[in-house]
Amino acid sequence: MEEQPVDIPCPICSVSGKVFMIAHVEEIPYFGEHTQVTVMCHSCGWRQTDFIPAEGKKPGSWSLVVHSSELLSARVIRSSSCTVKIHELDLEVAPGSNATGYVSNIEGVLNRFKEIVEMVLRDIRSEMLSLTEAPQRDEQALAEAVESVTTLEAMIDSIVNAGSSGALPLTLELLDPHGHSMILHDEALHRELTEEELKALPVGPDPAVFSSDDED
Repeated sequence: MEEQPVDIPCPICSVSGKVFMIAHVEEIPYFGEHTQVTVMCHSCGWRQTDFIPAEGKKPGSWSLVVHSSELLSARVIRSSSCTVKIHELDLEVAPGSNATGYVSNIEGVLNRFKEIVEMVLRDIRSEMLSLTEAPQRDEQALAEAVESVTTLEAMIDSIVNAGSSGALPLTLELLDPHGHSMILHDEALHRELTEEELKALPVGPDPAVFSSDDED
């Protein structure tokens, strides 16, 4: 594979003449044949990789009710255009300008939610410490974040320790306007997105970025 120069300045460091692109076709697990395009800057080290499927995909939703420890190992493919929801906790992670796709499993996705809520907790506490009098909205946000992470931890523990039954179920849903995300399990449900959902959903960065978790 040869690097080809791209006649654009780096979007991070703005240096011209240092941006290059590599493209090749390969078979990626769970995605099928695709073209992998990597754009990189040799000045600052910035890099983004976009996976373009050979076959077009329809916008869709994948959902799974997680009620047993066996389901924690179900494979999840989340593209950078995908919004992830946990309905019972009213939690949602939407793709932003720096969103990254990943290949993981249900347990890995739930741990990502925990990390995000814990990060929000740290930010709220830091902001409150910097103020002489904490605004009431920060107190409320802190209480809601504490409740969310506590409930999520309890639900995960319930699923891990319950074996095949008796867990506190939670519903994980992936909503992807590009149709590149999925949950690979026999109990997972797939449906097409409505026009209202398509209008409301963000589509993430361009190009998309993917990584891989270590969780199996």
